[in-house]
Amino acid sequence: MTKKTKDNTPVQRLLVPSYILVLSKILTSISPFLASRFAAKLFLTPFKYKLPEREKEMDENSIQKKVLVPKMNREIITYEYGNGVKKVLLVHGWSGRGTQLAKIAEALNEEGFKCYSFDAPAHGKLEGKMSMMPFFIESIHHMDELYGPFDVVIGHSLGGMSSLRAIRNGLDVKKLVIIGTANNISEITRHFAQNMKMNDKVAKKMKNYLDKKFNEDMDILSGGESAKYVSTPTLVIHDEEDVDVKVNSAHEIHSELENSELMITKGLGHRRILGNKEVINKITTFIAAQSL
Repeated sequence: MTKKTKDNTPVQRLLVPSYILVLSKILTSISPFLASRFAAKLFLTPFKYKLPEREKEMDENSIQKKVLVPKMNREIITYEYGNGVKKVLLVHGWSGRGTQLAKIAEALNEEGFKCYSFDAPAHGKLEGKMSMMPFFIESIHHMDELYGPFDVVIGHSLGGMSSLRAIRNGLDVKKLVIIGTANNISEITRHFAQNMKMNDKVAKKMKNYLDKKFNEDMDILSGGESAKYVSTPTLVIHDEEDVDVKVNSAHEIHSELENSELMITKGLGHRRILGNKEVINKITTFIAAQSL
């Protein structure tokens, strides 16, 4: 698969075994109800992948600990990277790991920041087959209890959405950076169903099932909904060719934030954006502005 083809393929398609896609398509044609239950299970299942070369330096040179988060009775693996005085919390996306923002962490180390991150439940080096956004949010709060307060939080994709929600819930930080972050949960479920060879009918049934399972409308966790209550200076970064999270999400979240700046890139997609020098320079400049 060429780099361009890979960039134009949603991450779920890249990580999910091909037989799953075949089964999803068959179930959709036979029974949207059964397909929706299968989709819900897939939706809550992060998929593992080999540690990329670009993340090995951070992985080899960070202090890692496995800790229990009592409020959700799940373990996370924490990472401490660098020796700076100021603190940054890095929050990975779905199916990611604590080293996913390694290139950003390396640049921040040079600017005098110590970086902290974590493997969310069932992600990275942790066992388990099920995770969910509330686990990410609770992990952020627990990291704050262990290592905070943080000067900056940087979140990618679901990590950005979870960071917005954590700040809405009381997390106190001076700056926030979100990258490739989705806005609406209902839209996420539609895109997920499409990527899994399912249709909008299945997506709607899956969303209704998840609402009942967790006893709340999952749309309250949407990025734009949380953004209404966030006054923290925020940098919103998104690529216009992101196939995992459409760029409209960035504009919608930006419009809801009280104090935000928007950076739209081109040709970087959902993943390569994390290692782009221009993006990283923008992040460090934004954080340094009106010094912390």
